[in-house]
Amino acid sequence: MKILVLNCGSSSLKYQLINMDTEEVMASGKYERIGEDEAFITHKVNGQKIEIKNPAYNHSEAIDFTLKQLIHPEYKVIDSLDEITAIGHRLVHGGEKIAESVIIDDNVVNVLKEYTDLAPLHNPACILGIDACREVMPGKPMVGVFDTAFHQTMEKDKFIYPIPYEYYKKYSVRKYGFHGTSYMFVSQRLAEIENKPIEDMKIVTCHLGQGASVCAIKGGKSVDTSMGLTPLGGLPMVTRSGDLDPSVVTYIMKKENLTPAQMEDVLNKQSGLSGMSGLVPDFREIELASNNGEEDAKLAVEAFNYTIASYIAKYAVAMNGIDYIVFTGGIGENQINIRKGICENIAFMGVDLDLDSNNMRGEEKVISKLDSKIKVYVIPTNEELMIAKETLKLVNIGKC
Repeated sequence: MKILVLNCGSSSLKYQLINMDTEEVMASGKYERIGEDEAFITHKVNGQKIEIKNPAYNHSEAIDFTLKQLIHPEYKVIDSLDEITAIGHRLVHGGEKIAESVIIDDNVVNVLKEYTDLAPLHNPACILGIDACREVMPGKPMVGVFDTAFHQTMEKDKFIYPIPYEYYKKYSVRKYGFHGTSYMFVSQRLAEIENKPIEDMKIVTCHLGQGASVCAIKGGKSVDTSMGLTPLGGLPMVTRSGDLDPSVVTYIMKKENLTPAQMEDVLNKQSGLSGMSGLVPDFREIELASNNGEEDAKLAVEAFNYTIASYIAKYAVAMNGIDYIVFTGGIGENQINIRKGICENIAFMGVDLDLDSNNMRGEEKVISKLDSKIKVYVIPTNEELMIAKETLKLVNIGKC
Protein backbone atom coordinates (compact mmCIF):
# COMPACT_ATOMS: atom_id res chain seq x y z
CA MET A 1 0.00 0.00 0.00
CA LYS A 2 1.24 3.46 -0.88
CA ILE A 3 0.59 6.54 1.24
CA LEU A 4 1.12 10.12 0.09
CA VAL A 5 2.19 12.37 2.99
CA LEU A 6 1.69 16.13 2.65
CA ASN A 7 2.92 19.01 4.78
CA CYS A 8 1.44 22.27 3.51
CA GLY A 9 2.83 25.71 4.26
CA SER A 10 1.30 29.01 3.23
CA SER A 11 3.44 29.09 0.07
CA SER A 12 5.05 25.66 0.10
CA LEU A 13 4.27 21.97 -0.14
CA LYS A 14 6.46 19.15 1.19
CA TYR A 15 5.59 15.61 0.17
CA GLN A 16 6.65 11.98 0.34
CA LEU A 17 5.22 8.90 -1.33
CA ILE A 18 5.91 5.92 0.94
CA ASN A 19 5.51 2.22 0.13
CA MET A 20 4.19 0.91 3.43
CA ASP A 21 5.03 -2.70 2.59
CA THR A 22 8.72 -1.79 2.88
CA GLU A 23 8.53 1.70 4.45
CA GLU A 24 10.59 2.88 1.48
CA VAL A 25 10.35 6.51 0.35
CA MET A 26 9.57 6.15 -3.34
CA ALA A 27 9.66 9.88 -4.09
CA SER A 28 9.83 13.11 -2.13
CA GLY A 29 10.23 16.81 -2.66
CA LYS A 30 9.15 20.34 -2.03
CA TYR A 31 7.17 22.88 -4.00
CA GLU A 32 8.22 26.43 -3.14
CA ARG A 33 6.91 29.95 -3.82
CA ILE A 34 3.36 28.78 -4.51
CA GLY A 35 1.30 31.73 -5.72
CA GLU A 36 4.14 33.26 -7.73
CA ASP A 37 5.35 33.06 -11.32
CA GLU A 38 8.71 31.85 -9.94
CA ALA A 39 7.22 28.79 -8.24
CA PHE A 40 9.33 25.65 -8.58
CA ILE A 41 9.44 22.06 -7.43
CA THR A 42 12.44 20.02 -6.31
CA HIS A 43 11.54 16.38 -6.92
CA LYS A 44 13.73 13.54 -5.59
CA VAL A 45 13.43 10.05 -7.07
CA ASN A 46 15.81 7.13 -7.66
CA GLY A 47 18.74 9.10 -6.31
CA GLN A 48 18.02 11.99 -8.69
CA LYS A 49 17.12 15.56 -7.74
CA ILE A 50 15.03 17.19 -10.43
CA GLU A 51 14.27 20.92 -10.18
CA ILE A 52 11.47 22.21 -12.37
CA LYS A 53 10.25 25.78 -12.60
CA ASN A 54 6.49 25.66 -12.97
CA PRO A 55 4.10 28.47 -11.99
CA ALA A 56 1.57 27.29 -9.42
CA TYR A 57 -0.83 29.97 -8.27
CA ASN A 58 -2.56 27.90 -5.60
CA HIS A 59 -2.13 24.61 -3.75
CA SER A 60 -4.44 22.74 -6.14
CA GLU A 61 -2.14 23.55 -9.06
CA ALA A 62 0.92 22.61 -6.97
CA ILE A 63 -0.53 19.27 -5.88
CA ASP A 64 -1.75 18.49 -9.40
CA PHE A 65 1.73 19.12 -10.83
CA THR A 66 3.35 17.14 -8.01
CA LEU A 67 1.15 14.12 -8.76
CA LYS A 68 2.15 14.29 -12.41
CA GLN A 69 5.78 13.84 -11.35
CA LEU A 70 4.88 10.56 -9.66
CA ILE A 71 3.62 9.15 -12.97
CA HIS A 72 6.02 11.02 -15.26
CA PRO A 73 7.12 8.64 -18.05
CA GLU A 74 10.83 9.44 -17.57
CA TYR A 75 11.06 8.81 -13.82
CA LYS A 76 7.69 7.48 -12.68
CA VAL A 77 7.40 5.52 -9.44
CA ILE A 78 3.78 4.43 -9.96
CA ASP A 79 1.79 3.70 -13.11
CA SER A 80 -1.42 5.31 -11.92
CA LEU A 81 -2.61 7.61 -9.14
CA ASP A 82 -5.06 4.84 -8.27
CA GLU A 83 -2.10 3.10 -6.60
CA ILE A 84 -2.15 5.75 -3.85
CA THR A 85 -4.22 4.27 -1.04
CA ALA A 86 -4.70 7.40 1.03
CA ILE A 87 -3.26 10.82 1.88
CA GLY A 88 -1.83 11.71 5.27
CA HIS A 89 -1.73 15.39 6.23
CA ARG A 90 0.53 16.93 8.84
CA LEU A 91 -1.85 19.23 10.72
CA VAL A 92 -0.81 21.58 13.50
CA HIS A 93 -3.39 22.84 15.98
CA GLY A 94 -6.47 20.85 16.94
CA GLY A 95 -6.89 22.38 20.37
CA GLU A 96 -8.80 20.24 22.86
CA LYS A 97 -11.17 18.99 20.17
CA ILE A 98 -8.81 16.39 18.65
CA ALA A 99 -6.74 13.98 20.74
CA GLU A 100 -5.73 11.42 18.12
CA SER A 101 -5.22 10.97 14.40
CA VAL A 102 -8.50 11.34 12.54
CA ILE A 103 -10.21 10.80 9.23
CA ILE A 104 -10.51 14.24 7.65
CA ASP A 105 -14.05 15.47 7.19
CA ASP A 106 -15.83 18.81 7.42
CA ASN A 107 -15.75 18.67 11.24
CA VAL A 108 -11.94 18.43 11.21
CA VAL A 109 -11.71 21.40 8.84
CA ASN A 110 -13.98 23.38 11.16
CA VAL A 111 -11.68 22.60 14.10
CA LEU A 112 -8.72 23.88 12.09
CA LYS A 113 -10.65 27.07 11.41
CA GLU A 114 -11.61 27.41 15.08
CA TYR A 115 -7.98 27.30 16.22
CA THR A 116 -6.55 29.47 13.44
CA ASP A 117 -5.95 32.32 15.91
CA LEU A 118 -3.55 30.04 17.81
CA ALA A 119 -1.71 28.85 14.68
CA PRO A 120 -2.15 31.63 12.12
CA LEU A 121 0.85 30.55 10.04
CA HIS A 122 -0.08 26.88 9.97
CA ASN A 123 -3.79 26.09 10.17
CA PRO A 124 -4.88 28.14 7.12
CA ALA A 125 -2.18 26.39 5.05
CA CYS A 126 -3.42 23.00 6.30
CA ILE A 127 -6.94 23.88 5.12
CA LEU A 128 -5.60 24.92 1.72
CA GLY A 129 -3.90 21.54 1.38
CA ILE A 130 -7.03 19.61 2.31
CA ASP A 131 -9.20 21.61 -0.08
CA ALA A 132 -6.65 21.13 -2.85
CA CYS A 133 -6.61 17.35 -2.38
CA ARG A 134 -10.39 17.23 -2.44
CA GLU A 135 -10.31 19.05 -5.75
CA VAL A 136 -7.46 17.12 -7.37
CA MET A 137 -8.19 13.64 -5.92
CA PRO A 138 -11.89 13.64 -5.03
CA GLY A 139 -12.98 10.74 -2.85
CA LYS A 140 -9.44 9.72 -1.86
CA PRO A 141 -9.33 8.91 1.89
CA MET A 142 -7.44 11.52 3.92
CA VAL A 143 -6.13 11.34 7.48
CA GLY A 144 -5.01 14.23 9.68
CA VAL A 145 -2.16 13.79 12.18
CA PHE A 146 -2.07 16.75 14.56
CA ASP A 147 1.04 18.09 16.30
CA THR A 148 -1.06 18.93 19.36
CA ALA A 149 -2.92 15.59 19.65
CA PHE A 150 -0.08 13.68 21.33
CA HIS A 151 -0.07 16.11 24.25
CA GLN A 152 -3.75 15.76 25.09
CA THR A 153 -2.74 13.17 27.71
CA MET A 154 -1.27 15.90 29.93
CA GLU A 155 -3.01 16.29 33.29
CA LYS A 156 -4.81 19.56 33.89
CA ASP A 157 -2.32 20.82 36.48
CA LYS A 158 0.37 20.56 33.78
CA PHE A 159 -1.48 22.51 31.08
CA ILE A 160 -3.51 25.15 32.90
CA TYR A 161 -2.03 28.66 33.21
CA PRO A 162 -2.10 30.71 36.45
CA ILE A 163 -4.34 33.41 35.04
CA PRO A 164 -8.09 33.98 35.56
CA TYR A 165 -9.81 30.67 34.84
CA GLU A 166 -12.43 32.42 32.73
CA TYR A 167 -9.85 32.83 29.93
CA TYR A 168 -9.51 29.08 29.70
CA LYS A 169 -13.30 28.65 29.61
CA LYS A 170 -13.90 31.50 27.15
CA TYR A 171 -10.88 31.27 24.85
CA SER A 172 -9.28 27.86 25.54
CA VAL A 173 -6.10 29.54 26.79
CA ARG A 174 -3.86 26.69 28.03
CA LYS A 175 -0.69 24.82 27.19
CA TYR A 176 -1.10 22.60 24.11
CA GLY A 177 2.40 21.57 23.06
CA PHE A 178 3.70 20.76 19.58
CA HIS A 179 6.09 18.40 17.74
CA GLY A 180 3.74 15.61 18.83
CA THR A 181 4.22 13.52 15.69
CA SER A 182 7.99 13.56 16.19
CA TYR A 183 7.62 12.59 19.85
CA MET A 184 5.31 9.74 18.93
CA PHE A 185 7.76 8.36 16.38
CA VAL A 186 10.88 8.71 18.52
CA SER A 187 9.34 7.15 21.65
CA GLN A 188 8.01 4.18 19.69
CA ARG A 189 11.35 3.76 17.93
CA LEU A 190 13.22 3.82 21.24
CA ALA A 191 10.96 1.08 22.61
CA GLU A 192 11.75 -1.00 19.50
CA ILE A 193 15.51 -0.47 19.88
CA GLU A 194 15.48 -1.27 23.59
CA ASN A 195 13.02 -4.16 23.06
CA LYS A 196 11.01 -2.99 26.06
CA PRO A 197 7.31 -2.23 26.56
CA ILE A 198 6.86 1.50 26.08
CA GLU A 199 4.51 1.42 29.07
CA ASP A 200 7.54 0.83 31.32
CA MET A 201 9.71 3.67 29.99
CA LYS A 202 10.36 7.21 31.23
CA ILE A 203 11.74 9.28 28.35
CA VAL A 204 12.72 12.91 27.89
CA THR A 205 12.95 13.77 24.20
CA CYS A 206 14.60 16.96 23.01
CA HIS A 207 13.32 17.92 19.54
CA LEU A 208 15.81 20.61 18.61
CA GLY A 209 15.55 22.42 15.30
CA GLN A 210 14.47 25.83 14.00
CA GLY A 211 11.57 25.24 16.36
CA ALA A 212 12.64 23.45 19.54
CA SER A 213 10.89 21.79 22.44
CA VAL A 214 11.33 19.17 25.16
CA CYS A 215 8.78 16.54 26.19
CA ALA A 216 8.41 14.20 29.15
CA ILE A 217 6.99 10.88 27.92
CA LYS A 218 5.93 8.29 30.49
CA GLY A 219 4.42 5.02 29.34
CA GLY A 220 4.30 6.32 25.78
CA LYS A 221 2.18 9.32 26.76
CA SER A 222 3.00 13.00 27.03
CA VAL A 223 3.21 14.10 30.66
CA ASP A 224 4.51 17.63 30.08
CA THR A 225 6.14 19.64 27.31
CA SER A 226 7.86 22.99 26.93
CA MET A 227 5.85 24.69 24.16
CA GLY A 228 2.61 26.26 25.26
CA LEU A 229 -0.47 27.93 23.83
CA THR A 230 1.53 28.43 20.63
CA PRO A 231 4.92 27.22 19.31
CA LEU A 232 6.46 30.42 20.73
CA GLY A 233 6.68 29.18 24.32
CA GLY A 234 9.36 27.20 26.12
CA LEU A 235 12.96 27.15 24.93
CA PRO A 236 14.74 30.05 23.26
CA MET A 237 14.85 29.03 19.59
CA VAL A 238 16.66 30.34 16.54
CA THR A 239 14.31 33.32 16.11
CA ARG A 240 11.65 32.72 18.79
CA SER A 241 11.98 34.06 22.32
CA GLY A 242 10.63 31.13 24.30
CA ASP A 243 9.43 31.85 27.84
CA LEU A 244 9.66 35.40 29.21
CA ASP A 245 8.46 37.40 32.16
CA PRO A 246 5.12 38.58 30.68
CA SER A 247 5.92 42.15 31.68
CA VAL A 248 8.82 42.15 29.22
CA VAL A 249 6.25 42.06 26.43
CA THR A 250 4.05 44.91 27.70
CA TYR A 251 7.07 46.99 28.74
CA ILE A 252 8.64 46.86 25.26
CA MET A 253 5.28 47.50 23.60
CA LYS A 254 4.88 50.68 25.62
CA LYS A 255 8.44 51.86 25.12
CA GLU A 256 8.48 51.16 21.36
CA ASN A 257 4.80 51.96 20.76
CA LEU A 258 4.24 48.55 19.16
CA THR A 259 0.95 46.95 18.18
CA PRO A 260 0.22 43.34 19.24
CA ALA A 261 0.98 42.19 15.69
CA GLN A 262 4.32 44.02 15.68
CA MET A 263 5.24 42.58 19.07
CA GLU A 264 4.37 39.07 17.89
CA ASP A 265 6.69 39.63 14.95
CA VAL A 266 9.50 40.64 17.32
CA LEU A 267 8.98 37.57 19.50
CA ASN A 268 8.61 35.10 16.64
CA LYS A 269 11.05 36.39 14.03
CA GLN A 270 13.56 38.72 15.69
CA SER A 271 14.30 37.07 19.01
CA GLY A 272 15.85 33.83 20.24
CA LEU A 273 19.49 33.02 19.56
CA SER A 274 19.54 35.20 16.45
CA GLY A 275 18.27 38.19 18.41
CA MET A 276 20.68 37.58 21.31
CA SER A 277 23.71 37.16 19.06
CA GLY A 278 22.84 39.74 16.40
CA LEU A 279 23.59 37.11 13.74
CA VAL A 280 21.61 35.67 10.85
CA PRO A 281 18.91 33.13 11.82
CA ASP A 282 21.04 30.08 11.07
CA PHE A 283 21.96 27.94 14.06
CA ARG A 284 25.10 26.63 12.40
CA GLU A 285 26.42 30.17 11.92
CA ILE A 286 25.58 31.10 15.49
CA GLU A 287 27.31 28.01 16.90
CA LEU A 288 30.36 28.59 14.69
CA ALA A 289 30.61 32.17 15.94
CA SER A 290 30.31 30.87 19.51
CA ASN A 291 33.12 28.38 18.93
CA ASN A 292 35.22 31.22 17.49
CA GLY A 293 34.86 33.17 20.71
CA GLU A 294 32.23 35.78 19.76
CA GLU A 295 30.79 36.66 23.16
CA ASP A 296 27.18 37.37 22.16
CA ALA A 297 26.95 34.13 20.19
CA LYS A 298 28.56 32.21 23.06
CA LEU A 299 26.03 33.68 25.48
CA ALA A 300 23.14 32.66 23.21
CA VAL A 301 24.36 29.06 22.88
CA GLU A 302 25.01 28.74 26.61
CA ALA A 303 21.49 30.03 27.36
CA PHE A 304 20.07 27.50 24.89
CA ASN A 305 21.95 24.60 26.50
CA TYR A 306 21.13 25.71 30.03
CA THR A 307 17.40 26.08 29.36
CA ILE A 308 17.16 22.63 27.77
CA ALA A 309 19.06 21.07 30.67
CA SER A 310 16.74 22.84 33.12
CA TYR A 311 13.68 21.38 31.39
CA ILE A 312 15.21 17.89 31.49
CA ALA A 313 15.76 18.24 35.25
CA LYS A 314 12.21 19.56 35.66
CA TYR A 315 10.81 16.53 33.87
CA ALA A 316 12.60 14.20 36.25
CA VAL A 317 10.17 15.65 38.79
CA ALA A 318 7.20 15.24 36.44
CA MET A 319 7.92 11.51 35.94
CA ASN A 320 9.64 10.70 39.23
CA GLY A 321 12.84 9.86 37.37
CA ILE A 322 14.21 9.49 33.84
CA ASP A 323 15.38 6.32 32.10
CA TYR A 324 16.30 7.78 28.70
CA ILE A 325 17.15 11.11 27.10
CA VAL A 326 16.77 11.31 23.32
CA PHE A 327 18.05 14.02 20.99
CA THR A 328 16.29 14.49 17.66
CA GLY A 329 15.56 17.23 15.08
CA GLY A 330 18.11 18.98 12.89
CA ILE A 331 20.13 20.44 15.80
CA GLY A 332 19.66 17.48 18.12
CA GLU A 333 20.77 15.00 15.48
CA ASN A 334 23.73 16.95 14.09
CA GLN A 335 25.20 19.46 16.54
CA ILE A 336 27.79 17.53 18.53
CA ASN A 337 28.80 20.34 20.89
CA ILE A 338 25.19 21.20 21.72
CA ARG A 339 24.50 17.66 22.91
CA LYS A 340 27.74 17.78 24.89
CA GLY A 341 26.89 21.14 26.47
CA ILE A 342 23.42 20.02 27.52
CA CYS A 343 24.66 16.76 29.01
CA GLU A 344 27.41 18.54 30.94
CA ASN A 345 24.74 20.68 32.60
CA ILE A 346 22.96 17.57 33.91
CA ALA A 347 25.99 15.49 34.83
CA PHE A 348 24.82 15.78 38.46
CA MET A 349 21.87 13.55 37.52
CA GLY A 350 24.23 10.76 36.53
CA VAL A 351 24.36 11.55 32.82
CA ASP A 352 27.79 10.45 31.55
CA LEU A 353 28.33 11.23 27.87
CA ASP A 354 30.73 9.13 25.77
CA LEU A 355 32.61 11.77 23.78
CA ASP A 356 33.72 9.32 21.10
CA SER A 357 30.18 7.99 20.57
CA ASN A 358 28.81 11.53 20.54
CA ASN A 359 31.25 12.52 17.77
CA MET A 360 28.83 11.83 14.91
CA ARG A 361 25.94 13.39 13.02
CA GLY A 362 22.57 12.03 12.05
CA GLU A 363 23.04 8.45 13.24
CA GLU A 364 20.77 6.34 15.43
CA LYS A 365 23.11 5.67 18.31
CA VAL A 366 23.65 5.48 22.07
CA ILE A 367 25.99 8.33 23.04
CA SER A 368 26.27 7.75 26.79
CA LYS A 369 28.74 5.52 28.61
CA LEU A 370 27.72 2.05 29.75
CA ASP A 371 27.62 3.13 33.41
CA SER A 372 25.60 6.31 32.79
CA LYS A 373 22.59 6.32 35.11
CA ILE A 374 20.46 7.75 32.30
CA LYS A 375 20.92 6.28 28.83
CA VAL A 376 21.30 8.94 26.13
CA TYR A 377 20.37 8.36 22.49
CA VAL A 378 20.33 10.18 19.20
CA ILE A 379 17.37 9.01 17.12
CA PRO A 380 16.67 10.80 13.82
CA THR A 381 13.00 11.66 13.67
CA ASN A 382 10.75 10.61 10.81
CA GLU A 383 7.48 12.48 11.08
CA GLU A 384 6.46 11.55 7.52
CA LEU A 385 6.71 7.83 8.26
CA MET A 386 4.75 8.31 11.48
CA ILE A 387 2.01 10.12 9.55
CA ALA A 388 1.98 7.34 6.96
CA LYS A 389 1.67 4.70 9.71
CA GLU A 390 -1.20 6.54 11.36
CA THR A 391 -2.90 6.96 7.98
CA LEU A 392 -2.53 3.29 7.12
CA LYS A 393 -3.81 2.26 10.55
CA LEU A 394 -7.03 4.19 10.13
CA VAL A 395 -7.48 2.92 6.57
CA ASN A 396 -6.94 -0.68 7.67
CA ILE A 397 -9.41 -0.57 10.55
CA GLY A 398 -12.10 0.50 8.12
CA LYS A 399 -12.75 4.05 9.29
CA CYS A 400 -12.37 5.49 5.81
